[in-house]
Amino acid sequence: MSKENSYTPRTALAIGCHPDDIEFMMAGTLFLLKGQNISLHYLNIANGNCGTLEYNREEIEVIRRKEAQTAAAYLGATWYPSFTNDLEVVYDLDIVRKTAAVIRQVAPDIILIPALLDYMEDHMNTARIAVTAAFTINMPNFYTIPQVDPIRKEVALYHALPYGLHDGLSRKVEAQLYTDISSVIDHKEHMLSCHVSQRNWLDDSQKLDSYVQTMRDMSQQVGNDSGHYSYAEGWIRHNPLGYSMPNYKPLEQVLHAYVLPAKPTF
Repeated sequence: MSKENSYTPRTALAIGCHPDDIEFMMAGTLFLLKGQNISLHYLNIANGNCGTLEYNREEIEVIRRKEAQTAAAYLGATWYPSFTNDLEVVYDLDIVRKTAAVIRQVAPDIILIPALLDYMEDHMNTARIAVTAAFTINMPNFYTIPQVDPIRKEVALYHALPYGLHDGLSRKVEAQLYTDISSVIDHKEHMLSCHVSQRNWLDDSQKLDSYVQTMRDMSQQVGNDSGHYSYAEGWIRHNPLGYSMPNYKPLEQVLHAYVLPAKPTF
């Protein structure tokens, strides 16, 4: 085993799009990582200012920032401020530079990011931004906003499954590996419940009977898809070219007792 791959992972960064996206699709795995003494960091690219039928833009931005901070505190993660408004998450170089600055500051071994195939452009653009920002981690000629010096280290990116478990054309997205979140599903529910403002918004805009129950149902479906777990989250490891050696798999290394590879489909 190489020196790089004998290194024990210490830090994970979750990058979501809107406040509550991390909670829906990643939080169970983050609680498992916390149980393995991994330092956790929490970033949403967008501030959630369009996620309401009740408040104006300024009011909901403040509300959702406080909710995200509460959720991050419950997880025990370091919270970072958002960069832009909802529906303004475009593949923009300044947003890439700001995301890259956080990545260099955190120096994560594991980065959890949204699916590249999703029903919503904001989510997919967040994934693309994170993929590019992580790629620049050790590039001295790429400047960040604010400027943070590059670091030489391996990093592994893992894409969560899309919200709803299907892409924009209603095709199911299959996981490459599953994490067993059965032991932490109640913590995941509590963390999602910190986003109180979304109860009415998601019920009204997306016709969800209960956003918390929807999360549990999706987690149960992923567990069923694993063929082994009661509740699970699914992951797709990003191609390691440019990020790490092929055998650098820190999520699997840290959570080996909770991780199950997907069954081959051929």
